[in-house]
Amino acid sequence: MIYKVHWIIDGVAEIEAKTKEEAEKTLKDGLEAYVTKSDLLMNKFIAKSIQGSAYIPGSDDDKNNKKDIDSKKKQDEEKT
Repeated sequence: MIYKVHWIIDGVAEIEAKTKEEAEKTLKDGLEAYVTKSDLLMNKFIAKSIQGSAYIPGSDDDKNNKKDIDSKKKQDEEKT
């Protein structure tokens, strides 16, 4: 039997840029170039999209970390 598996890779990169949009474009362009050159990602794992959002480190990090912790707690509670 064949199963489809929807996968997501989460990561954080530090990009030097003048604007949020420039940082996002720099990362997107680099990842797209890497993925399209990877036979494994393009033909076996079938990478379909790349998505990301830039933010300034500091208080935004705290907000994102809190969201991650809250999400993990909710997932753990749902398992029990």
